[in-house]
Amino acid sequence: MNILVYSVAAESGGALSVLMDFYKQFREHKENHYYFLVSTPHLEEQDNITVLRFPEIKKGWGHRLWFEYVKAPQLVKQLKIDEVFSTTNTVLPFVQVSQTLYLHNSLPFSTYRFKWNENRLFWVYQHIIARLIFHSLKRADHIITQTHWMKNAVIDQCGIPEGKIEVQTPPIDDSMVKLYHPTGRETIFFYPAAPFSYKNHRLIIEACKILKSREITDWQVLLTLNANGSPYERELAAVAKDFRLPVKFIGFLSREEVFDWYSKSILLFPSYIESFALPLAEARLAESPILAADTSLSREVLQGYKNCQFYGIQEAEKLAEEMAYEVDMNKERVLNNGG
Repeated sequence: MNILVYSVAAESGGALSVLMDFYKQFREHKENHYYFLVSTPHLEEQDNITVLRFPEIKKGWGHRLWFEYVKAPQLVKQLKIDEVFSTTNTVLPFVQVSQTLYLHNSLPFSTYRFKWNENRLFWVYQHIIARLIFHSLKRADHIITQTHWMKNAVIDQCGIPEGKIEVQTPPIDDSMVKLYHPTGRETIFFYPAAPFSYKNHRLIIEACKILKSREITDWQVLLTLNANGSPYERELAAVAKDFRLPVKFIGFLSREEVFDWYSKSILLFPSYIESFALPLAEARLAESPILAADTSLSREVLQGYKNCQFYGIQEAEKLAEEMAYEVDMNKERVLNNGG
């Protein structure tokens, strides 16, 4: 079979991770030939993989729409594609072949609704783009979600038959996993997350202010943000600086570096909008302590895991209490080990 992997939106973050996961998976399927249609990522061609790269798609929405409604359907015919596998959360229009839609954008299904003056982009996703996604879900021949809560949301909000939806947990390369084994007196809290407001970094900052006011010492928080980056990042960095909080903005990390920090830190995860939340699954593999927001997703990913605690997405006081407890436990452990 000739299969078109349509992934023009993938450029960074979670979308790129999804693309790379399927690239690694499909290159082992020698019985098919895959055409990876991308914008900017550089993928190496294989015997069964041809890469079609169109960076001009990223010039603007006009280019994206023209490509999706005109160029892509033409390529489906020219390449004699038998099936389309889309990771863009929507199916291709004007295409007669079978289409599988991989759904990994949870914004349209979140119970938290953004206001126009709060975040215009997310408002557009939840009120306009959501309609396109819902329409695509109804047109798709097969749907793949990352979690059961997302599957249930699709069934409830779109009326999609259950048998049309498959749940596939994202694969994790466990070769990089290092088990949790902190050695220092200082307790390290770690939050690998992109600079989006729904990642809820502000809750961590508020909890840190509470710990500082109570004169709790020997701890620090590491955020994978750039202190001189986006307005959101600069705002957080300014607050941390003004209150002299032990919060470090360490910037982007490689996958290996992220797993290394899991082995010696406590994962903070206050995000309230996610399709899967990879850090929760990864830190669980490392047997790290986890302090996570109490959401349906967190409960599903951490089901049966005992080394975790939950708090509300606005409960800075509760998060501070859990962080203080971990600091005390670490000091006790170091003392018992003769530190």
